[in-house]
Order: sequence, then C-alpha cells, then structure tokens
Amino acid sequence: MAAAPRHILGISAFYHDAAAALVREGVIVAAAQEERFSRRKNDERFPRRAIEFCLRHAELDPGQVDQVVFYDKPITKFARLLESYMAVAPAGWRTFIQVIPPWLSEKLNLRQTIRNEIPGLRPDCPILFTEHHQAHAASAFYPSPFRRAAILTVDGVGEWATTTMGRGRDSHLEMIEEIRFPHSLGLLYSAFTAYCGFRVNSGEYKLMGLAPYGEPRFVQAIYDHLIDLKPDGSFWLNLEYFPFLRSLRMTNRRFDRLLGGPPRAPESPLDQRYADVARSIQTVAEEALLRMARRARQTTGERYLALAGGVALNCVANGLIHRAHIFDRIWIQPAAGDAGGALGAALAAWHLGRAESDSPARLDPGCAPSSAGLEAAADLKPGDEMQAALLGPAFSDDEIETALRAHGAVYERLDEDALLDRAAALLEAEKVVGWVQGRMEFGPRALGSRSILGDARSARMQSVMNLKVKFRESFRPFAPAVLRERLEDYFDLETDSPYMLLVAPVRPSIRKPLPPGVTGFDRLGSVRSDLPAVTHIDYSARVQTVAPDQNPLFYRLLKRFEAATGCGVLINTSFNVRGEPIVCSPDDAYRCLVNTEMDYLAIGHFLLDRAAQPHRRLASTFDAQPD
Repeated sequence: MAAAPRHILGISAFYHDAAAALVREGVIVAAAQEERFSRRKNDERFPRRAIEFCLRHAELDPGQVDQVVFYDKPITKFARLLESYMAVAPAGWRTFIQVIPPWLSEKLNLRQTIRNEIPGLRPDCPILFTEHHQAHAASAFYPSPFRRAAILTVDGVGEWATTTMGRGRDSHLEMIEEIRFPHSLGLLYSAFTAYCGFRVNSGEYKLMGLAPYGEPRFVQAIYDHLIDLKPDGSFWLNLEYFPFLRSLRMTNRRFDRLLGGPPRAPESPLDQRYADVARSIQTVAEEALLRMARRARQTTGERYLALAGGVALNCVANGLIHRAHIFDRIWIQPAAGDAGGALGAALAAWHLGRAESDSPARLDPGCAPSSAGLEAAADLKPGDEMQAALLGPAFSDDEIETALRAHGAVYERLDEDALLDRAAALLEAEKVVGWVQGRMEFGPRALGSRSILGDARSARMQSVMNLKVKFRESFRPFAPAVLRERLEDYFDLETDSPYMLLVAPVRPSIRKPLPPGVTGFDRLGSVRSDLPAVTHIDYSARVQTVAPDQNPLFYRLLKRFEAATGCGVLINTSFNVRGEPIVCSPDDAYRCLVNTEMDYLAIGHFLLDRAAQPHRRLASTFDAQPD
C-alpha cells in the first residue's frame, strides 16, 4: 500500500481571490491569497507568490509536495459553459468568443499549467481536482469545532452547483442536495450589487452595509418577479430579468423598470432608492438562508451547522441564523469565498483519502444524533482548527527594520510592554493606529494582525477613518473588537465570534435614541450608542471577540485600553485603503501609512509617527502593477 500523502498543496485560481494553502498530515500549515503579494485586489491569476510563501513557511521545496489539489473541475465547468451558451445560441456569441480563449490555453489542460507554474514538482506527484462546492464544504466542516454537522455552501456558481446541503462526520463528507446554475442566490445578490453601482465579487459588503439605511419596499416585487422562493429554501430565478447567460451583464432594462429606474453609475451619489433596493435584496437573502438552514436541520438531524461559500460572508444573515436557534451552534469558515476553496481542496484530499479505508457504515446517514449530553459533547472538538486564521507570513524585527531604513523612515524601537502602553494611550487620545503584528490573516477580514485601530467611543471616528484613512463611502460601518469576557456588556451575543462573521444587536442599555423624524442618510451623523463608531444605523455591529489564546498580543492591547478607559472595545478595520488589498509586508504598511491621514503605525516592536516621516506620498506597489 502506498504511503499516505504528508504534504498537500491546495490551489484556487482563475475566477477571483486566487489562493494557496498547505496541509501537513491534516494540519493547516499556511494559507494566503495571491492579492496580498501581487497587490492586485481580488487577484484571480495563478497564485505563484502565495504558493512560494506556503512552501517557504513549511521549509519545503516543490519536490517534497505529495499532492496538488485544485478547487474545482475545469472540464465540468467548461461543459457547463458550452451547454449554457448553446442553450441560448446565437445570442451570447460575442461573450462566448471572449470567454473561450483562456480555457483553450491554461484552464482545460490545468495539470500541465500547474506543472509549468510550479517547477520542481516530482513527475509522479498527483494533481487532483475536487468539485467546487466539495472544496467549500470541506473548508467549512473539517476545520470547524464539530465532529459531525450539517453543511451549507452558497455562492455564485461552481461547476453546476450554486447551493449545496450536506453532512459531515469525522473524515466523511456526504453531499445530499444541490441547486444548480443558473439559479443562484449568490448571482442574484451580485446582480443587485452591480445595479447599486458596486463592483461584483467585492462590493457585496457595501450592499450589506447600505441596506439598513433603506426600507424593504421592493421585497414583494422581488418575490413576484425575480425569485420563486419555496418554503424549504429551494428557489428558481426568472431569467427574463437576468442576461448573464447571454452576456457579461448582470441585469437588463426589464430589471431596471422593476426597481423604478436605471442602475447607479459607479462613484455617483447614492439616493434613497438604492438604499431601499439594498434593504430589499438583503431581506430576501436573509429569508432564503433561514429557510435553507431549517431544511438542513430537518434533513440531517444534526445539532451543528458549518457554512462556506461567498454568501456565507453575509454576516447579517449569519447573525439571524444564530439568533433563530435552528442549530445549537453555527461556524463559518473565515475564508468562506473562493480563497478558502484552496484550503478546502487540500483538506478534502487528506480526509477523504483517509475515509476511503473506513467502513461506509460510519456515515450512518439515516441516524439523527442522540440528545444525550455525553454524545453531544463527543460531537465537539476543543476548538476550531483555523489557528485564529493567522496563517499568512510574519516578519521579524530585523526584516521590519531593514524595510523601514530603506524608506529613510523615522521610528522608535520599544519593548513589548512599552509598545502596548504607548499604543493604548494613543488610542485613548483618539489617534488612528495601524497595527501590524505576527502572521497575516487568511480571508477578507483583518483580525488584529493587519488592522487599523481606533477608539470606538469617539463620535467622530467613523467619519475620520472612512474619509481620511480608508478613502471609502461614509455610510460604511466599522467593526468592534471586544474582549471576550466583556462581550455581553455591549452586545446581545452569547457566543464567540472570533472571525467577525456575526452581526449582533448593540445592548439596549448603551443605546441612544435617534432624533425624532430623522430618516435615511440623515441618520448618518447621529450618535447611536456609547460606542458610536461601531454602532450601525440599525443598532447592530459586526462583532469580533478577542480571547487570549487566539491573538495574545491584540488581547493584551485591548486589556491595556480597558485599564486606561474602562472600555473593552476598539474599532478594528482592515489595514488598507479602498481599492487595495490588506497590507502584507512592512513595505506595504509603510506606504499605506504615509499615503493616508493615519496617525501612527505600530509594526513589530517599532512605533512610527506619520507626522515625522520624510514622505507625504509614495507610489504604492499597486500603482505599478500591470493589468
């Protein structure tokens, strides 16, 4: 019998959020998105740099990789494209001739593409392929804190599937039901994203943030004309309103008429109608996901739910599922989109390879779990296996100092206690502090390693950070990072949320009433709670809990801030400006510091005052990145 593979490299690429992940004997060693190295937002190209990082971190050369696994099946996806275009031919032929050339070059013969891109792989190294939603399901279940669980994956489209329901138990995955293209909740939400003038595959967060400013006045029109949503969560889209089978456009004039006017031009002013549109599709998406969750509980009988796919990043819907108590617990893969598919592909290869030698009877598909307390406890692990999502590169003080000296930067070098004291004092003084420490996060959220921090008590901080630091829309909320033991002092949430993927209500005891008669965007400047910078217009917050065993240094900073102010909450937003990826390296961080109105940067043991720097503007590596 051949030896079990020790090192498995997972890859996602060619659509959006290309990434690589390395698994050693089932343990996650490293994972990162290509965008963090290339500096191209949502970079879809083959993740050469991310692969190089994973191998370098594991101290491997390509010849020591035992398997390479790609996160979907290109031949099946190509067949879907051909079948879809043939179904509407001759319409769509212009799009067809745009789409086909990349397939004929690098995508169809992907095994050869992978060998060309990773020189040094052994000739006998297997190159394998998972199904797209199988990779999502694996990324949701295997690192979760559950030994058995229901699984939901929801996104735009994989090969054919757009939504799947399954069950996981130990090393086994069972896919039970699916919804197929072109019927897709992810594509529906993205169509509304495009209609509201935001970029598909990255602007969905903006649509979700815009929704609370609106009223759900288009909900019935959506149900009547766009989506036939069944009680069990299954659905059909009315393709008369969606031209994506025939073109690269997401919506048409019939869609525009239904919503009362033309799409918003990107960067143009937002009026109330677009906020109402956002609120309406958010309401429909939430209802669809709630029905899917109920169906998954009823079908599988499982107590726990694991979620992945791009739609699983809708943290408002996740919060509703949690509060509905459909499951005892839910867990969402922090890199739920396509980047996480690289990790899922590697984990699927490891676990399903092990499961092949087990008896199929272990799946026990018809048996609901016992309600006995001991058995329920046995279905849980001590924690999840994502290592707080801190799976990217870290930089030593020597590497940081070399980068700073190359820019002629002015800095202080402090010991850890002094750095924490200074950073806490700066935050108390309402300074905006960049915080770059330890390994970079995997996934779209900064969780205290590549973060920009501020005082959540400050009434002016949301506006300052949006307009002067992040250069983004003023309506977008910021997330609170809260000491785990202080969580219920501020938020109606009784469970961990370490990955910033649950939205919860702010406690009524710290809310402040809005001025009477103020509606829509006029509410933007209103002080809504004792934590105005992280309280959204509907008294909600996208919560990150911070525990000492997850990110010890960030936890200690929060404790210092609490000791100084009595407040156990900080603003935590990603360390980047609009249009650029989250920073990775010391060079990225310094450029971002001097190109914004951020006040200070704490990186490793170094503290930099922006006002003291010799530069006021540096060309970013993004500016130099060719298309």
